[in-house]
Amino acid sequence: MWAICNPKADDDLKACAALGKTLSRLSQPTILTILAASEEALHGYVIVQRAAFSPMFGGSKPDATGVYRTLRQMEENGLVTSQWETPQAGPAKRAFSLTDEGREALRRWIDLLACYTATISELREEAAAALGIATPPTPVCGGH
Repeated sequence: MWAICNPKADDDLKACAALGKTLSRLSQPTILTILAASEEALHGYVIVQRAAFSPMFGGSKPDATGVYRTLRQMEENGLVTSQWETPQAGPAKRAFSLTDEGREALRRWIDLLACYTATISELREEAAAALGIATPPTPVCGGH
């Protein structure tokens, strides 16, 4: 029961959405991390593929439309830049790179994620107390 959200299929992911496992706001640090780890600009398709194996998505491919929407917003905010690549064969592709502002944002996310962790721990304790039970041991979650 406590490890209910370790989604292995789309139906599992839908059940987890109500529990916050699909927190869209965590798409940004996921994308920033993927770009920071790369030595070259990445196409959106590659970002989507790599995001699937991030802790947020645990092997399930994220919604590509949402990733592209997040990338556009991040570009508007100066966190990433993009360039169109026009190969001789095939369609043009946009490649994304992290900016200095994006690196600073990822550094802030590192602290913010720690604050989320502390807040969630406190909320777990309060929720267990409200039910009159001991706080359950930390579950094993999606490969962690």
